[in-house]
Amino acid sequence: METRHQSCVPSSVNHGIEVVESETDQSKDQRMRPDENAYTKDGSLDRHGKPAVKGRTGGWRSAMFILVNQGLVTLAFAAVEVNLVLFSKSVLRQTNAEAANTFSRWMGSVYLFSLMGAFLSDSYLGKYLTCLTFQVLYLVGLVALSLVTQLFLLKPKGCGKLGELCDPHSPSEISMFYVAIYLIALGNGAPEPALAAFGADQFDEEDNEEKQSKNSFYSYFYVALNLGSLVAETVLAYIQNNGNWILGFWICATCAMLAFSLLLSGTLRYRHFKTVGNPISRFSQVIVASMRKINLKVPADGGGLYEVQRQEGTNNGVRRIIHTDGFKFLDRAAIISPADMFLVTNKGTETANPWYLCTITQVEEVKCILRLLPIWLCAILSSVVFIQMLSLFVEQAAAMNTTVSNFHIPPSTMFAFDIVSTSAFILLYDKLIIPLYIKLTKREPNPPSELQRIGIGIAIAMVSMITAGIVEQQRLKQHANNHNGHQETSALTIFWQIPQYVLVGVSEALVYVAQMEFFASQTPNGLKSLGIGLSMCSSAMGSYICSMILTAVMAITSKNGKPGWVPSDLNDGHLDRYFFLLAALTAFNLVLFVICAMRYDPISFEKRAEEIEMETPKQVGEA
Repeated sequence: METRHQSCVPSSVNHGIEVVESETDQSKDQRMRPDENAYTKDGSLDRHGKPAVKGRTGGWRSAMFILVNQGLVTLAFAAVEVNLVLFSKSVLRQTNAEAANTFSRWMGSVYLFSLMGAFLSDSYLGKYLTCLTFQVLYLVGLVALSLVTQLFLLKPKGCGKLGELCDPHSPSEISMFYVAIYLIALGNGAPEPALAAFGADQFDEEDNEEKQSKNSFYSYFYVALNLGSLVAETVLAYIQNNGNWILGFWICATCAMLAFSLLLSGTLRYRHFKTVGNPISRFSQVIVASMRKINLKVPADGGGLYEVQRQEGTNNGVRRIIHTDGFKFLDRAAIISPADMFLVTNKGTETANPWYLCTITQVEEVKCILRLLPIWLCAILSSVVFIQMLSLFVEQAAAMNTTVSNFHIPPSTMFAFDIVSTSAFILLYDKLIIPLYIKLTKREPNPPSELQRIGIGIAIAMVSMITAGIVEQQRLKQHANNHNGHQETSALTIFWQIPQYVLVGVSEALVYVAQMEFFASQTPNGLKSLGIGLSMCSSAMGSYICSMILTAVMAITSKNGKPGWVPSDLNDGHLDRYFFLLAALTAFNLVLFVICAMRYDPISFEKRAEEIEMETPKQVGEA
């Protein structure tokens, strides 16, 4: 992802032909700056487009604005999400199937919008402007939903509670409702990958202390997300379940306004990186250039390939990528043909046409995305378990004893155990769990890598499905013994679900946080938002896979008039067998993931700070 405005002077370094950029007056000025250590070394910029000063920009002071913003945004979104099905049924008078389809399409669009936002962030708008723009749309959507509900949907007054349907609505009123919720989907989904990447940008990865903070940021980002969900799924869910939809939605809008204000509050301190252009065109250039040279022989050791050397004063936060041997057919794009050599050596004022000649870094960008795809596919399969928690765990809880001392426990509130266990595990991971791991394994302080943590998380997810299956067997046994099959609920208390929720929570903490860190670290510098977007959209793909699995299971098990494994009345089915099937599929996914992880070749970047330190004496001598 190099900018192409340099003069072309060939040199043979690092098995490739490099092009040295002409030194500008700006680089000379930067060499003369006092107190060089006061500036970040990763190429980040302040709001004026000048090199960022460590003491005045970034760090946890800036990151806290982003973390609190994420918590408030998630709180508002989760409050709409958790009761959207109930709202569709009681207010819009939709059937169970219609309400489920409304929710599925809406959630699917949220994750698809995340990819769109990541693309715009990396290519054109930048992370900060992407977050600001779409959070404005998010606020507009929440205000619109509040107004539409208050002015048009809740008729007669007091309707919308359980068992109290509202009057039918006109097509225009329904249309306004859908416009509002899809603005919310766009405003929440599009900026989320950019917000996570923008928060990580506040730490200089060339500084050892800030690099550790950068790694911790993704964990705290997921904690903020979970804490926002916890408040929404308890306090706001209770308010809305009692029919106070207007109050609940206006609270959401207020939280979104506070979140937007906090994001603006840190404007003077944020660190930024320049955008690098459209990645689709860059990838296409590599494919086209390699196809043009399909008859050329690829050098065995990567020698003679085209690269651009960046010197002091031109550090824009984008590092070169070291050449790798995989996908060698793409290396043809960086082979310098006789025509390319004439351009490079004899026309020093012109630049190479990227549709004919690409740099090693540009070729490696495509390679790293291709290497990520198998890991991404495994992430999609692992998300199936977490999606089951949103649906079948609740249905299982509804068929259990939910009464404690005459107090009814809503089945959806069991999510709190998942959220608390996830947040507690993340917060204790560095302080307690890693030291304990090192003590037990008697190894040097070398904690599990991102891929190892994902593998451990998938294994725990498999155990959670086995646990859920065992609980379901006990529920069916209690129902058969105590009620002789005449009542819908079992005598087994809902608290038997706590272990499976805790296991899923720990699995989430390992898989999702490590997955976010992994995709962010293994994508090129200009595609961090897109990498995190891929990680997040795996949940959307997982929901589609989950739906396909459930549909296939019901089609097979409901033949000849049988109710199937997951019927409307769980007492007539075998939900336990479905959970065991998911455990088996998770085990298969774990084996597949281990194979892919062992074969994965990680990306290797240049060291920005070291390169500048090594090149500066040489440049001073040449000057």
